[in-house]
Amino acid sequence: MTDYVKQGKANRRKGAAFELKVRKHIESKGWFVDKWTNNIKDDRCVPAKSNRFKMRTMGFPDFIAYKCRGSNYDGRLYDIKFIECKVGKYLDKEEKAKAQWYLKNNYCSCFYVAFLNKDKEIEFKKIKLDC
Repeated sequence: MTDYVKQGKANRRKGAAFELKVRKHIESKGWFVDKWTNNIKDDRCVPAKSNRFKMRTMGFPDFIAYKCRGSNYDGRLYDIKFIECKVGKYLDKEEKAKAQWYLKNNYCSCFYVAFLNKDKEIEFKKIKLDC
């Protein structure tokens, strides 16, 4: 018989470890990384609700990464990426819709899903804007 409480705790632990691994990987490439604590509700970007069990883990996507690529006469130019970590590689239907919303409303320049390939290495799959 499966102990669902034990399995849930193990899954959360694996997910948190994977997020930390992805964050370190992105930072090693020279990007600044932070947790994204917003979500989409009623076609708006709003602060994500949390509860006492899931403090600061409710936003979609997991990370915002940015890097300065120079400056122009007005100020600095930045590349902004959103990264969602998925051990299983795929976003569900609701998450795909949210990713499309972020891209369509110019919150980020690109949206990536980070996952582990067969060799247990981090790979990134780019989500494209559906027109």
